[in-house]
Amino acid sequence: MIDKNKVGLTFGLFLAVVHAVWSLAVAVIPNELQSFLNWVFGLHALEPVFKLTSFNLVNAIILVILTFVIGYIFGWVFAFLHNLLHKKK
Repeated sequence: MIDKNKVGLTFGLFLAVVHAVWSLAVAVIPNELQSFLNWVFGLHALEPVFKLTSFNLVNAIILVILTFVIGYIFGWVFAFLHNLLHKKK
């Protein structure tokens, strides 16, 4: 059995950190980040269609909180299903 709360917190924290780093990059190096995104799209044989907007602290905070909550829910559900499928007899 795995602890649903710990898995939820782990998934949530992971997603929150990834999005906090993204938000920091948007705030600090937006031009370089846009160039990187354009390069990644080119690798996939796609024309870049997304353009970064200016950094907004409130949006960044909401993004980090929202991705933490979503990550927690996904982690909790994952652990629940894992425990359900691996019940000890």
